[in-house]
Amino acid sequence: MDNMKLPHHHGEGPQTALIQKQLEHVDYFQTVADVFKQLGDTTRIRIFWLLCHCEECVLNISAMLQMSSPAVSHHLRPLKNSGLIVSRRVGKEVYYRAADTEQGRLLHQMIEQVMEITCPKLLKESDENSAKMEFTPQNQLTEYQSELIEVIRKIHDEILLHLDQRITIEELSRQYLINPTTLKNTFKSVYGTSIAAHIKEHRMEQAAKMLKETDQSIAEIAKAVGYDSQSKFTAAFKSFFQILPREYRKKHQS
Repeated sequence: MDNMKLPHHHGEGPQTALIQKQLEHVDYFQTVADVFKQLGDTTRIRIFWLLCHCEECVLNISAMLQMSSPAVSHHLRPLKNSGLIVSRRVGKEVYYRAADTEQGRLLHQMIEQVMEITCPKLLKESDENSAKMEFTPQNQLTEYQSELIEVIRKIHDEILLHLDQRITIEELSRQYLINPTTLKNTFKSVYGTSIAAHIKEHRMEQAAKMLKETDQSIAEIAKAVGYDSQSKFTAAFKSFFQILPREYRKKHQS
């Protein structure tokens, strides 16, 4: 085909021959067609775009898109088979994210470039069309994130009200219907530290306040801030303040 002559000669050179050579690879173009076929569905584009920005489980994806879990799973399967998304299992939970591949990155960029071009036009449409914008994937994601942050703040306040209790992440996950990984990641993004580190900081600050302002025994204070063992509390306090609880009390009460 390198020597093929086109019906109309327009001075084609080596470039035309190269193009003809590439056109022979029908299987290459079929691969591209298969990828775009997966994105020929609005819901799949929304899911793929979402997973380009975060790793989520089916339950959370369902909440963001206001769909049932089986419906989401139905769309995740072909996206994964096409290599556009990948998954990992943590215990019984499966988390999905966009594949870190060149084609995945290009598709992500293409989707956002198209959205950036069309969104300004939509903003100039009638009030009816503007109202429809309230249900775009971006706004749904923002709304979901706002609700998630509100839940995290409730969890934070709940923990501080019960510093004497050892509440596990699994218990919080079941109570607030949020998967453990999302809970931990969102908590850290809101408060800047892990749940464990944040709770320890508040426990130590509360213990220090009690040591200065009350005559309760160290064992009683340890129990009040969630330590069943006085020795473990003493070790944690010294690690945090670089001084033993008894010495801290003596120093500040004197």
